[in-house]
Amino acid sequence: MSAIQRDFMPEDLKPILEKYGIDGCVTVQADQSGAETEFLLNLAESHEFIKGVVGWVDLRSDDIGKRLEYFKDFKKLKGFRHVLQGEADRALMLSPQFTKGISALKAYDFTYDILIFPDQLGYTHQFVKTFGGHRFVIDHIAKPGIKTKNIEKWANGIKAIAKHENVWCKVSGLITEADWYGWVLADFEPFLDVVFEAFGAKRVMFGSDWPVCNVAGGYQQMLSVVKFYTLKLSADEQAQFWGLNAIDFYKLD
Repeated sequence: MSAIQRDFMPEDLKPILEKYGIDGCVTVQADQSGAETEFLLNLAESHEFIKGVVGWVDLRSDDIGKRLEYFKDFKKLKGFRHVLQGEADRALMLSPQFTKGISALKAYDFTYDILIFPDQLGYTHQFVKTFGGHRFVIDHIAKPGIKTKNIEKWANGIKAIAKHENVWCKVSGLITEADWYGWVLADFEPFLDVVFEAFGAKRVMFGSDWPVCNVAGGYQQMLSVVKFYTLKLSADEQAQFWGLNAIDFYKLD
């Protein structure tokens, strides 16, 4: 993990995006604090290439409505995320307090990024069924066991969730779930087949998982996996995947 044990700032990312012809990005929270959200909003305000922010807010707070009322005036704040993958209560998303917070997000048209491990897919299916019409996106294709080739149970969970038209999927973080030092392109194809077939070309979007991807090779290596796979898509589908779907989902300017 030494590859990411330092601060990474917009100045580190901008030349990478320029090198690979990427016009902008959405930055997503890592720390679960209000200070993190304010920090990301300040960065977005001073860097035009940051097109949107997915922050953190305490969804279980009694004053969630007041917090969202405050945040609604920040143009680049598009949605929120909670690190569900790290919770001891694997079904936290189904708790009454949490779902009450999600309902509040919908009222303000904020998206919600779902960060989970495969063991939480069943709970996630129950979760998204409750909120028809609200925009959700599965982060990192729910972090399947690419290294162990453990695909069947994960695939069943993904397919069930994808039946809900309000749920999208972010194709990101792939190399971090593979063998960091020995992955090959063929390792990813079965998992990507599941995602693209389940969600279709209009509900998948590219995500880098930078700088975390540095632990398994870096931005270029991560990008090579996705570029190779998406060669099979039509020109229109590639345009949707690489940018248009994210613009649509997060309502980016």
